[in-house]
Amino acid sequence: MISRVLIAGVIGATFACSVGLTFAMRRIALSRGLLDVPNARSSHQLPTPRGGGVAIVIASLLGWAAIFVAGFLKTDVFLALSGGGLAVAIVGLLDDRFQLPAQVRLIVHAGAALWALACLGGLPPLQFGDVSVSLGWAGYVLGTLAIIWVLNLFNFMDGIDGIAASQGIFVAAGGGILALATGGGAGSAGSALVFGAACAGFLLWNWPPAKIFMGDVGSGYVGYVVAVLALSAARENPPALAAWFLLGGAFFVDATVTLLRRLYRRDPVLTAHRTHAYQWLARRWGSHLRVTLAFWLVNVGWLLPWAWAVLAGKAGAAWVLLAALLPLCLVAVLAGAGEPEARERG
Repeated sequence: MISRVLIAGVIGATFACSVGLTFAMRRIALSRGLLDVPNARSSHQLPTPRGGGVAIVIASLLGWAAIFVAGFLKTDVFLALSGGGLAVAIVGLLDDRFQLPAQVRLIVHAGAALWALACLGGLPPLQFGDVSVSLGWAGYVLGTLAIIWVLNLFNFMDGIDGIAASQGIFVAAGGGILALATGGGAGSAGSALVFGAACAGFLLWNWPPAKIFMGDVGSGYVGYVVAVLALSAARENPPALAAWFLLGGAFFVDATVTLLRRLYRRDPVLTAHRTHAYQWLARRWGSHLRVTLAFWLVNVGWLLPWAWAVLAGKAGAAWVLLAALLPLCLVAVLAGAGEPEARERG
């Protein structure tokens, strides 16, 4: 009981800290002209301050430090989150400012991923029904690729007001709440909820119409933390990996379908574009708010119950993943994910 009260207090303090830090970052960005100026690939129309993701980074690190010092967060998880997270955030901040080469970013991302896996003891065993499979050294390769993909996925999907911060809140808070509801540890759930609170404080300023953007410093960091939290949860409870994947399903499906369709057409996948399903919908509907709310509806009304079913042992993970994500794949295709921008439709 005491542990939950303490963690609840840290969650509230993290939220308040994030709100205040985002306000401060906005003032700094405006005073120094650190603005995201619209171009042909942008989904916004007015110059907007950027770098607000710094608030998420600082607030979450302080929150984790508090529950770590109180003895509710394990050392290995704290180091995985904070060490690799700082590296990803710093390279993102430098990229926001100086446009770093892709190779530099990739090296740092790979190093952060390997750091997280080393701290956590490698990729958790994969659960297939009643069979648990440990991949050994191959797990480091697969785990590194997975973390890099999730990290960059959030960067790809951070293109309209409120969407990336909303997804960070939903996945982290959903994972934390489901862990508590299904007997998970307070420390593991608390670290996820603290992170959700940090994202929520930023979202107050990023909600459509956004007053500040998170930038690469925030989007890469959010993706990295989500991946590490999922791996940490799966170490305690193997089905949690499928549950966390389901919670992030809306982002995973949109980004993956878009990438596969662009690869099929041999489009340059590293070139900036506006062909994700959410970007098509934002232009077609003429509203960032409607798209962000639609993602919330899918997350809460569709994906959250499926994730609970996996963690509660009500259904097998493989069947749930197919049942939950295949309809989203169809929706993404129908929405235009990966279609050439030349085929702009009314």
